[in-house]
Amino acid sequence: MARVLLIEDDPAVQKGVALALKRRGHDTEIAGSGETGLLALERYRPDLVLLDLMLPQMSGLEVCRRIRESEQIPIIILSARGDELDMIVGLEAGADDYVVKPASGEILEARMKAVLRRVAPHQDTGVAPLGMEEFAGLTVDRASLRVTKHGTELALAPSELKLLLFLSAVPGQVHSRQQLLEQVWEHSFYGDVRLVDACVMRLRAKIEDDPRHPVYVQTVRGFGYRFGPLS
Repeated sequence: MARVLLIEDDPAVQKGVALALKRRGHDTEIAGSGETGLLALERYRPDLVLLDLMLPQMSGLEVCRRIRESEQIPIIILSARGDELDMIVGLEAGADDYVVKPASGEILEARMKAVLRRVAPHQDTGVAPLGMEEFAGLTVDRASLRVTKHGTELALAPSELKLLLFLSAVPGQVHSRQQLLEQVWEHSFYGDVRLVDACVMRLRAKIEDDPRHPVYVQTVRGFGYRFGPLS
């Protein structure tokens, strides 16, 4: 079971989510603001963060960005705002997934399990770890889940790492956005392919010399993505 930090200012939502998590055996710490949430992150050291967007004073987006400056812990945004722009902005800030409130305990549990599995992505990609692979200066170590570029280790969030591992397993193979959504995020329903595009954008910003002209994660227009360079 996971240690979960819930950063949420609404007492009713706090109570409902905490109860749902407790029933499923999770240990939960609650923070009512962005500032107290960042302090709790250092003290509590959770396995996962559930983060509301509409927080007083410091917004959830700012909290997400600050966490990503030093931590690659899984982050799921919980928000009553489900329009496309809010979702994209949240994902671009570094979140691994986005759940619209109110969400059932079953949906939240499923999303949490999927995100937590990405912390050890080689266990569920269907691709056995093969040790180190070199791709034009980018080294992917599947055994230790480390990625380096020209000798410098890159800090990748769980979704970014699993996406890279999955794409690079078969260089040149094209995957549709829906296929990636199902394999990396374990979402079997249509409609959240924006998760894929936002994660690709974040991944390119970390691994590409020029994200506007990507070498590693290449777009196949109108379909999806492929991993470009050969070993």
